[in-house]
Amino acid sequence: MTGLQLPNIDFFIVLFFLGSQLVVGLYASRRANRSYEEYLLMGRRLSLPAFIATLVATWYGGILGIGEFTYRYGILNWFAQGLPYYLFAILFALFLAPRIRESNQYTLPDQLRRQFGTPAGIIGGLFIFILTTPAPHFLMVSLLLGGIFGIPFWWAFALTSLFSALYVFFGGLRAVVITDILQFILMFTGFGLIVGILITRYGGWSFLQAHLPATHLQPVGEMGLAYLMVWFFIALWTFVDAGFYQRCYAAQSWQTARKGILISVIFWVIFDFLTTTTGLYARALLPGINPLLAFPMLGQQVLGEVSRGLFFVALLATIMSTLDSYCLLSAMSFGRDFLGLLRGGPDRRQYIKIGLVFSVLVSGILIYFLPSVVRMWYTLGSLLIPSLFVPTLAALYRMPLPRQLIIAGMGLSFLASGSWFAAGIWLGSAILPRYPWHIQPFFIGCLVWFLIFLGACVRRMLIRLFSDR
Repeated sequence: MTGLQLPNIDFFIVLFFLGSQLVVGLYASRRANRSYEEYLLMGRRLSLPAFIATLVATWYGGILGIGEFTYRYGILNWFAQGLPYYLFAILFALFLAPRIRESNQYTLPDQLRRQFGTPAGIIGGLFIFILTTPAPHFLMVSLLLGGIFGIPFWWAFALTSLFSALYVFFGGLRAVVITDILQFILMFTGFGLIVGILITRYGGWSFLQAHLPATHLQPVGEMGLAYLMVWFFIALWTFVDAGFYQRCYAAQSWQTARKGILISVIFWVIFDFLTTTTGLYARALLPGINPLLAFPMLGQQVLGEVSRGLFFVALLATIMSTLDSYCLLSAMSFGRDFLGLLRGGPDRRQYIKIGLVFSVLVSGILIYFLPSVVRMWYTLGSLLIPSLFVPTLAALYRMPLPRQLIIAGMGLSFLASGSWFAAGIWLGSAILPRYPWHIQPFFIGCLVWFLIFLGACVRRMLIRLFSDR
């Protein structure tokens, strides 16, 4: 990203935010060392207001991607990136949150280990580690900081690691939650400010109608209904999102978890209105720019001093609220649920801290080889969600499925999706893969589970048939 040329006052507003973030996080870490449960789950005392603030802020980290999507496709962003997630979040609250909280586990892989044994827990820990990699959020924050401070990308990456991973290392979930509360306030303040200014200065719906392509104001835009339906399948990510599980485990009660998720949906609707509106104005006022930079370039163009600084702080706060959470989740998955189980002692905090360092290093490697937020999300989701979806639901509902079937399904589903993904790259390219018969890797992984269950049913029928004889 080229330099954003912020005036001194806006520059110092951003710098003050980063310093405050670090100070608040380290201050919150003072109580995190009292116990293992305190470090991971705040002693399971997460109150309703804190639950809402941390969940809302954490689940909305891809703000530059939202700007890009809205700039390209208009209000399709709300129907693809908002509506399906509201639906699945509500279902999660109603049917899964009470079971998760009442189980008194620590992580999603714990559910798999309890129901299907240690090998399933180890595989789940490795998959969740990959799925919760903070690499996309490191990439976005590093791009923003590199542009604001006019420094090379990898210097910005090091700065991002300092201001996000350091307080997580010492403070665990408490440091994440306390900083998320600050970020929650800032993200709504910044986007509320710019939307108010845009509507006041340029007008409302009539202005957008006059300056946007007609398809930008249509629910499915120019992409069609089939494209929209694919995003509904991708939104199944909600059911295996480690952040949802961690907040539910940490909540004071299952009632807190359920109510907190339902109220969070309301805040997501409001914030989606603010971000989608901002993206529409960016397309109307700044045609021909890089869509990924729609939000920062719009802020630089239309806002004055101080308000511009607050808006850039809102962008950073939105991303960093997810970045620090994913740093902790990724560290827990690798250090506790993978490395810890392999070494026979998952409940050791040093494994989690090792996992945090490893997570930052892996994020840097992923960014180097795949410097695209959208490609990272798409690739990881396509490969891992089918592998985890069925075992997760089966573990939560204590389904008496054979352990061998679950382990085989997790491995074969991942291998099938991965092979299909590799075939698409081989037939096309890493940027534009061409999948056989235009079937996405996500559906190949789901097909493997269907065939496994079909084979298990046929086998059971044959056993019964021959045993009766």
